[in-house]
Amino acid sequence: RWGQVKEGSGHVVLLSGEAGIGKSRLVQVLKEHVAAEPQAWLTPCQCSPYYQNTALYPMIELLERVVLRFERDETPEQKLRKLEGLLVQYGLPLPETVPLLAALLSLPLTDDYTPLNLSPEQQKQQTLRALLTIQLRIAAEQPVLFVMEDLHWVDPTTLEFLSLLVDQGPTAPILALWTFRPDFSPPWAGRAHLTQVTLPRLARRQAVEMISRVAHGKTLPTEVVEQVVAKTDGVPLFVEELTKTVLESTSLLQEREERYELTGLLPPLAIPTTLHDSLMARLDRLAAVKGLAQLAATLGREFSYELLHAVSPLNEETLQRGIQQLVAAEFLYQRGLPPQATYLFKHALIQEAAYQSLLRSTRQQHHQRIAQVLETRFPEVCVTQPELVAHHYTEAGLMAQAIPYWQRAGQRAVERSANLEAVAHLTKGLTLLATLPDTSERAQQELDLQTTLGPALINTKGQAAPEVLHAYARARELCQQVGQTPQLFQVLRGLWYFYLHRVELQTARELGEQLLTLAQHIGDPALLLEAHYALGNTLNYLGEFPATQAHFAHGIALYDPQQHRAHAFRYGQDPGMMCRAYAGVTLWLLGYPDQALQRSHEALTLAQKLAHSYSLATALAFAAWLHHFRRERQLTQERADAGIALATEQGFKVLVAQGTIFRGWALAQRSAALETAQVQIEEGIAQMQQGLAAWRATGAKVFRPYGLALLADAYVQVGQIEEGLTLLSEAMAVANDTGERRWEAELHRLKGELLLARSAEHDAEAE
Repeated sequence: RWGQVKEGSGHVVLLSGEAGIGKSRLVQVLKEHVAAEPQAWLTPCQCSPYYQNTALYPMIELLERVVLRFERDETPEQKLRKLEGLLVQYGLPLPETVPLLAALLSLPLTDDYTPLNLSPEQQKQQTLRALLTIQLRIAAEQPVLFVMEDLHWVDPTTLEFLSLLVDQGPTAPILALWTFRPDFSPPWAGRAHLTQVTLPRLARRQAVEMISRVAHGKTLPTEVVEQVVAKTDGVPLFVEELTKTVLESTSLLQEREERYELTGLLPPLAIPTTLHDSLMARLDRLAAVKGLAQLAATLGREFSYELLHAVSPLNEETLQRGIQQLVAAEFLYQRGLPPQATYLFKHALIQEAAYQSLLRSTRQQHHQRIAQVLETRFPEVCVTQPELVAHHYTEAGLMAQAIPYWQRAGQRAVERSANLEAVAHLTKGLTLLATLPDTSERAQQELDLQTTLGPALINTKGQAAPEVLHAYARARELCQQVGQTPQLFQVLRGLWYFYLHRVELQTARELGEQLLTLAQHIGDPALLLEAHYALGNTLNYLGEFPATQAHFAHGIALYDPQQHRAHAFRYGQDPGMMCRAYAGVTLWLLGYPDQALQRSHEALTLAQKLAHSYSLATALAFAAWLHHFRRERQLTQERADAGIALATEQGFKVLVAQGTIFRGWALAQRSAALETAQVQIEEGIAQMQQGLAAWRATGAKVFRPYGLALLADAYVQVGQIEEGLTLLSEAMAVANDTGERRWEAELHRLKGELLLARSAEHDAEAE
């Protein structure tokens, strides 16, 4: 495959196998081969169990350690200059790309740059594209070996990046070699340019050959070889480590010139029966450095000399001598020289064995020491990797110290739109919090965690998911415990948002009224703006259009694009745009078509200026909606297509579904108008059905009656009157169940049209 890549075609190789089966060894051999080729580019990445919920951790490590080669004593300005040099080298625009990657690498911007006004989701997507562009630009100049080891520990955002790379297919000379254990299921099956290889265990002959290589060709007693083969069961790492254990046992074997001999009869339990026992037997023979290996294992599979030195009680000379013993024994691999050196345990199983051999009390002491050193000596880590400090305090059993770091880690992930990672961090913090005494401080901490968790759950589970209700309902209880708190408005809004999408409209109305009362009491125009939008939105669903329009008019009057631009990022959408978009729909329903179109244009124009993708995608959906009202088929499809493209790119599932419904309607109507083939009308109907199914899958119930009505309208085009009437009956039943009255008049109008189309005998019923 590497030969094909050098000729210009790309390939992805997925290498799977159980722990110790030889994945790392195969990767190492290929890396050494590629490193010897002057024209090749090697990008080695490693996933880690410590960073499963740190967004893009392997890519950050790759940039800092391999590509940019940051040194700890460099200033942020020096690091930024290195980043600029990389981007200039590969032709990426500095004004747009530096702010993205500086944020990824936690580098402050200089006055030369303006921070990008992007939503977290938009920033994440643009960052992923920037990383992909760098990779592709490098590959345009030289073949690339892109290694990603241990995908079973990959974070969700890195997995998104890898999916983008897979989508590039064979278009770039990149050999992507990714390894994982069998419990990981890669999401890229069925690609022509992708090969999956599963490593089997060694056959008996292969195991014997490996034993001979480890023994440097010297013959071992047959009974020893047989026991090693039997006990290792074809696992290469176990074969290697058990053979080394036997060779190092001077009480068992005596070395001669060309062979090893038993010192006596082979005792039945002389050779360890598990890999863990074998590793510990070897480590026990290095008694002077066993404690150092255990301390290093507490740091993780990979660690720096600088951090190990900071946490170790050993003086520098003793520490370096001990590390060299571990390197010589092939427990560790070394990269660079102290004090800039970094170390990697040869295999995750070796690190796990050393770590698990610690007494619980000693292990906790190590973790506490590491956390405290990170706080005092490495404060930048506390800012850029709060989850690492949280992990060490958690394992130290110091829950009170760990929880604020889990909160910071969750908040940092939310700000990067790494919502799955945020949920993991915040849930961990909540789990630990439950072990602490019930105090006012604990209540405030839980309130902070729950209010941060709510938006992340909306983005990962959906607006109407039960987990969202649990987070905000608990947050409301905590607000009552804590007393007067500025977080109450955010909590009430979260609950309103949930009940609105569940179409529990009376509850949503009550919450909207509470929001308005609270905002009026506080006297904050920004909160009043949000409250008027929330209440107007709810009344719109209830069909109370004059009151709806009054609230939207208040919201539009209060809105200032400069003062309130942050609302889009805080609440997920811009209230000025939403008030205008909803006002357009409401004005149409009130019988003011020209005013409705004007408000719709205003909403779209504002959204285009905001640089906020969700607001723009929403404005396009509402524009398609209004053009549908006006039976403007071409404009409906144009707005729907633009909205679908943006919503698909940004992952806005509800808006993709809504846009698909409108595009299907436009296609069915246009086909009928142009007297084209019936198959095109049926394609439009199929798209509407697809959109309705996708909408329902999100858990949202609002809009469904009208979606069914649109489909019924399309059925008329193919003469399926009875099917259309069945859909309208379902739409009316849903509207009655939920109280969503805004479409009631339109549903009855459509039913009348279908009854007339069925037969002239139904004239009276149609009227």
